[in-house]
Amino acid sequence: MSTSESKEYVLQMAKEQDVKFIRLWFSDILGNLKSVAITVEELEEALEEGIGFDGSSIEGFARIDESDMVAMPDPNTFAILPWRPAANRVARVFCDILLPGGQPFEGDPRYILKRNLKRAADLGYTFYVAPELEYFYFASPEGTVLLDKGGYFDLTPLDAATDLRRETVLALEEVGIRVEASHHEVAPSQHEIDLRYTDALTMADNTMTYRLIVKEVALRHGVYATFMPKPLADQNGSGMHVHQSLFRGERNAFFDAKDKYHLSAIAKSYVAGLLRHAREITIVTNQWVNSYKRLVPGYEAPVYLSWALRNRSDLIRVPEYKPGKEEDARIEYRSPDPACSPYLAFAVMLAAGLEGIEKEYPCPEPVEENVFQMTADERERRGVAHLPGSLYEAIQLAEQSELLQHCLGDHLYEILLKNKLIEWSDYRRHVTDYEINRYLPVL
Repeated sequence: MSTSESKEYVLQMAKEQDVKFIRLWFSDILGNLKSVAITVEELEEALEEGIGFDGSSIEGFARIDESDMVAMPDPNTFAILPWRPAANRVARVFCDILLPGGQPFEGDPRYILKRNLKRAADLGYTFYVAPELEYFYFASPEGTVLLDKGGYFDLTPLDAATDLRRETVLALEEVGIRVEASHHEVAPSQHEIDLRYTDALTMADNTMTYRLIVKEVALRHGVYATFMPKPLADQNGSGMHVHQSLFRGERNAFFDAKDKYHLSAIAKSYVAGLLRHAREITIVTNQWVNSYKRLVPGYEAPVYLSWALRNRSDLIRVPEYKPGKEEDARIEYRSPDPACSPYLAFAVMLAAGLEGIEKEYPCPEPVEENVFQMTADERERRGVAHLPGSLYEAIQLAEQSELLQHCLGDHLYEILLKNKLIEWSDYRRHVTDYEINRYLPVL
């Protein structure tokens, strides 16, 4: 469908479905969803010219003296929001952020992903992803009172959380997002809804929508849903394992029937690229101080840079190949958490993988042993490095990363580092309950 046809379709759908308000959605550099609402009477003009706004008020966008921005709707992302009233309905459409002259804004995360996808397309590839976003339900945002005490794949009859998941899946499907599965996760009151594989730009938009729908459904039932990476100190944190592959047309470029792992040379170089650059891109895939409370031994989250076919202690896992399903061949990158910017996270993973392909990085042998049970000497002998242990270490690695700067562009790269340094500085000044409880009685 051409752009003009897409615009006509949107106008027709808005009329037929009694849409009154359209929310124009976009993301700041941290993955926070932003929105401005227009009425349907303004929709046609907005589709042609966009909507102007002050970018200086958006995290990481612009200085006050260069603040004028334009939110340009992408008509292919039009969808009606099912939780709003049936009369005078509300729809959403994602926007690309432009400068007043029409040029793409270098600080727009959606543009950063599109630019990296073009790099892949120039090499003949389409990038497909499927994230598994874990999250918790709590009684309120003021604390961590659980809704259930279930565990992995537990069936909890008449459980409120089960009904919340069911209603969330239905809402996702109503906005056109295909769901593969949903289930209880390992920790109490922790859940997961898996989205069906699709291209990375669509999936980034879907991930932003998913997070809002999960929270909206929870709020409608008087509870709170959070994608905070590690809300409970003694339980597993929430991850966003990202399944990913490259296709050439209809053919999966990651599959090789003759290889003992069923992985092509392209796939192995992609894995090698992710392993080599994992430490420097972690500031994007795990961007918060709290993210590094999850990336510790003993709670299923990856810590060490290794890959394997089925071993879930590794950073990269290769799901088992099913004969006759070569389109399903993929790798699973397990360190990201669901509080990242999906646009930037997909972009940096793709950039690292493409670097491995273009430079033909050699892929190390898989590590099928439990990496956590190895001694430090054994890991060093095997060449198994580790992810950064804190946000500050991630910042230091990112500051030296040519790949990250090239992937994100100068503007977003510099603003992101400044933002994270401020967060780290704020965190260092904060006195935690742990310190009060441990030190105050004895020092």
